[in-house]
Amino acid sequence: MKIHSTLGKRFNEVVYKDAMEIECKKANIPDEREKQFNIRYQRIILRHKFIADFFVFDSIIFRSEGHLATPSNDNFKQTLNYLKTSQVKLGILINFGEDKLNFKRIICSY
Repeated sequence: MKIHSTLGKRFNEVVYKDAMEIECKKANIPDEREKQFNIRYQRIILRHKFIADFFVFDSIIFRSEGHLATPSNDNFKQTLNYLKTSQVKLGILINFGEDKLNFKRIICSY
């Protein structure tokens, strides 16, 4: 909320990621920015990986959007795919592109 109230809704996604990285460090939140996860197909690890914006507390995938005026169902589905692929149960999708901060908590039961 602090990031959105300070920066507003006019920046590209990378700016919000930079600010989030600062806020995680200030709050001593363990995070990995742009954490790569393997994708498996028939027990084979594929060459391409998916990259989570942030992986916090070794248990939460965090995705941010900075340019969307309204949340997209595709972003929700993509976050859900990330959770299934990584076997992580909790994801947070935040959209900084609206007048009011919009976020969704996504829980995956695989």
